[in-house]
Amino acid sequence: MRRLRFKTIFSRILFTQSLAALAVILLMGGVLTLVVRTQNVQDVRSLLYNRSQAIDSLIQQGEEPDQVFQKIAADGDFLIERIDSHGSVRSYYSDERWKSFSVADPTDTAYNTVIATASPVGDTMSRYFRHPEFPVLSLYRTWKHGSESQILLVHTDISSINRHSAELLLWTLLLSLLAFLGSVLLSYYNTHRLIDPFVEINHIVQCYSRGDFSQRISIKGKDEAAQLGRSFNEMAEQIKDLDNTRRSFVANVSHELRSPLTSMKGFLEAMQDGTIPQEQFPEYIGIVLAETRRMTAMVNDLLDLSRIESGMIELHFETFDINELIRRTLITFEARLSERNMEMEVRFAQEQCYVYADSTQISQVLRNLIDNAIKYSGIGQTVSVSTYSMRREVYVTVKDNGVGIPQEDIPHIFDRFYKVEKAHTPSPTVGSGLGLSIVKRIIEQHGQTITVRSTRGRGTQFTFTLQHAGMMKRMTDGGKHDVT
Repeated sequence: MRRLRFKTIFSRILFTQSLAALAVILLMGGVLTLVVRTQNVQDVRSLLYNRSQAIDSLIQQGEEPDQVFQKIAADGDFLIERIDSHGSVRSYYSDERWKSFSVADPTDTAYNTVIATASPVGDTMSRYFRHPEFPVLSLYRTWKHGSESQILLVHTDISSINRHSAELLLWTLLLSLLAFLGSVLLSYYNTHRLIDPFVEINHIVQCYSRGDFSQRISIKGKDEAAQLGRSFNEMAEQIKDLDNTRRSFVANVSHELRSPLTSMKGFLEAMQDGTIPQEQFPEYIGIVLAETRRMTAMVNDLLDLSRIESGMIELHFETFDINELIRRTLITFEARLSERNMEMEVRFAQEQCYVYADSTQISQVLRNLIDNAIKYSGIGQTVSVSTYSMRREVYVTVKDNGVGIPQEDIPHIFDRFYKVEKAHTPSPTVGSGLGLSIVKRIIEQHGQTITVRSTRGRGTQFTFTLQHAGMMKRMTDGGKHDVT
């Protein structure tokens, strides 16, 4: 894996950062060496100029020129040359190594350049020359000796400057090498930390592709990579939950369909082979039809839930009177209420209460909740529906006085196929376990909440919220809010 890494992002980042660090270090080292050498040369040039000015000052004080030249040359280990108008040269020095050096050679190009560029007004200029043994920096100028103009050259050995510059450059290169190695190690460490999460993510994704959702990314620090790791772990948890939900969904659907199909198949075979007498056919045909209707309802609920969760059902928001919608919905339950000798209690805090929602979807929510309330209430009991409004929300409550829900079951009642009554035999109180899941998804699509309160043996209360639309005039689109 390490070898492969050097062929991808890791190698490119490491190479780029290391190359940039090397270039910066060498550039800074070269600039530093150049600056130091230039400053040293400038200091020597200033020294030569001062010595040139000292010659004039001492001669003006009445000292003998030859003595002055010899003194200045001895004090600074200089070579001083005087070239008169006839080209004759007089040299002054204290070290014999200057004996074999002179630029006053009429055949020498450098000498002729000096003569040609010497200013008649006494300006000083400098030039590099090459002694057989060491480099030389020379200052030359015109100098008045009586009425005669002569050329004065002051030479000094700058080998120490070159030596110091070479030593500085060597040290700079050594330090640059150490700094480069340090930058490579630091870059390797930082790049390693930057790339490792991606390598780990790639490995874990491969595990996920094989169905193993137990792997998680190790999180260190609070940088962007750590944030990515946290987000990835959260996504992994959601994928794991989704996979578990999918497996549970398939198992539940299989069970919900297999049980009634097996029962129906048994009844039909018994009727066919004569095990069930012909006079009992109507009873068992009724059971088969009831199971068929139950499976049809379950399949329809599954389709509705699937469309809601996949976003295939588009909400059409409008302003309508929720109290009016409740009245219309209750009308559809009159036959069942009468059959079970039950009463419906309606309590509205105000005559009209306008909300902003999808009336068709909210109607389905009401039907499911009221249907559950009737189903789990005893004969002769009361089911109540109430609304009251706050500043921004309207609260709708459906309450029954039925069997209630055990506390341990309340956190799961909105899960698919979850049933408080675990029996799967035909029964008026056993549904598909999808109604409340559909209710919760619809309410969540509206950006609202639904809560449940229940006490075993004392009934259940569902309360959901809707967006308040304020007190408005009734809409007149097709008589939607008329009461019949």
